[in-house]
Amino acid sequence: MIFTLEQWRRDFIPDVAKYANNQKIADKLRDAFPFPYTFADAEWYVNDCIEKGDTSQLCRAIVVNGECVGSIGIFVGSDVYRKSGELGYWLGEPFWNGGIMTEAVRKICTEAFEDFDIIRIFAEPFAQNEGSCKVLEKVGFTLEGVMKSSVCKHDMIYDSCLYALLK
Repeated sequence: MIFTLEQWRRDFIPDVAKYANNQKIADKLRDAFPFPYTFADAEWYVNDCIEKGDTSQLCRAIVVNGECVGSIGIFVGSDVYRKSGELGYWLGEPFWNGGIMTEAVRKICTEAFEDFDIIRIFAEPFAQNEGSCKVLEKVGFTLEGVMKSSVCKHDMIYDSCLYALLK
């Protein structure tokens, strides 16, 4: 499926509210990603991405046929982690399993390595999030380890994985 990674615009807010309001997505992400995901949540997120710009993060809307169907970003660390960036992403359920996220991860990592003085990009998916783990592996991320009982989601304890891509 053809998609673009675009700078955030306020007219994407309704799309974000529509696609992010999905329990299946929220269940695979940190609690900072709420469910239900309201219009106000979408408004805050999009405005935050616009206001922070590209100085220490690279956040993009995933756009299909003019509609924002997901989000992807790399967030540069600070202090002793200043040479690393953390990757995060989500995609609307109707667009799962179409290769969009694999290519989006590839594109944003290439751009981040070009734009920032970083040598490592990492992601920490929940171990049971097989789809996300497969995406990272397809792009060339290496599984550095499984962190046992490291995540508490819905009062349940889960493992998480640490994947990294080196420049």
